[in-house]
Amino acid sequence: MEQQPFKIVFGNERLITPSGLAIVGALLKKTRLGGRLNQLGKQQGVKHENSNCVIGYIGLLCQGKTGYEDMREMQEDPSFYSQALRINTIPSAETVRQRLDYLGFDLATHDLVMEENAKLFANTGIHPATGPSGHVALDVDVSIHDNSQTKKEGVERTYLGIDGYAPIYAYIGEEGYAVNVALREGSCHSQNGTVEFLEDTLRFARLMTPEKLLVRMDSGNDALENIELLKKERVDYLIKRNLRKESADDWLELAKEHGALSEPREGKAVYTGSIFRDRGLDNPLRIVFQVTVRTMLANGQMLALPDIDVKTWWTSLELPPEYIIHLYRDHATCEQFHSEIKSDIGLERFPSSHFDTNAAILKLAALAYNILRIIGQTALGGGVKLTRHDVRRLRAKTVMKRLLFIAGHVVTHARQCFLSLGRSNIWREVFQRVYTAFA
Repeated sequence: MEQQPFKIVFGNERLITPSGLAIVGALLKKTRLGGRLNQLGKQQGVKHENSNCVIGYIGLLCQGKTGYEDMREMQEDPSFYSQALRINTIPSAETVRQRLDYLGFDLATHDLVMEENAKLFANTGIHPATGPSGHVALDVDVSIHDNSQTKKEGVERTYLGIDGYAPIYAYIGEEGYAVNVALREGSCHSQNGTVEFLEDTLRFARLMTPEKLLVRMDSGNDALENIELLKKERVDYLIKRNLRKESADDWLELAKEHGALSEPREGKAVYTGSIFRDRGLDNPLRIVFQVTVRTMLANGQMLALPDIDVKTWWTSLELPPEYIIHLYRDHATCEQFHSEIKSDIGLERFPSSHFDTNAAILKLAALAYNILRIIGQTALGGGVKLTRHDVRRLRAKTVMKRLLFIAGHVVTHARQCFLSLGRSNIWREVFQRVYTAFA
């Protein structure tokens, strides 16, 4: 029998696509964010409190939406969305835009959002995972947001040669939870304001975990003032050095004298080791190095002159050099975390023309990113194999697809509100477990 096409009809059932916002609201309720937001810039006679506007916008960010106009979708069923997000009303798109502009400076310069972000972990009993060295990794890195062909405040030429912003991020643990973020103008140097950023980051990180920290940074943050701060705070560090004007030939001579030689293939020699160098502090600082000399390429082509590749790191760790180099390689995972905020949450291009508003939105996006990460990690922790391959974390986009955009049928009966999940969705039991864990 030939299959007949569907006939489209309109019903009165309350069918909600992003039912996962109920989990988002349950997690936000674990914080004092709403109450603290309402204390900022108090306005007389306004219909919508600050918490309604800001938390409503966080609900959009958790769906990968940054445009204010997307608030109109929530206004189609305001009673569900306000109940899911635990707020009083659903404001209009215009109200959200105006309120974020009004609160932009306060949210950008105040520690409110990032403090509540950190306290969320303590309030839910979630702790960032410890790495193989016994430390909790704290990765600090700069990432460029392309906002070219716009006239937004603060958009300038970046070191990548494109117009945009150059925000700095800090992630913690194997999962890559966001600890701190700060929006910066595109032409801002990587080290500009980093000491103050590190001070705040360490304070937030200690609210999230009692374990010892290992701060990892790339060569853009090779500055003595960073090391001085980390030594003062008694935090271990692993910072890639900027060779500046140091000679590769000189390093090769040092490597031959102090390093261990390995030859992974013909025409390639690798010297690995460590030395100490005085930088005017109480004690000399340890430098781990890896100097690679190639006289022949992997395809067998001989080189007219040897190619000398030098990589060095400042570190407070007393572990073997090979192990320290392996630890630093995990710092590259930051690029995936950056991409989740820029691509999955959709914040590559910022929605406002005002710098302070965009700086506030970046902090809200970090909180939304953490909420999605917590949902994903809780889903993985149920002892049920959710994917074909063993994974340590779910991308934000995967969490959105599987658990946030899970269609539900809202039914009110006997003064109770029920969210019915269809039998065709294999993630419904995971959804129930995650929601129950926080609600």
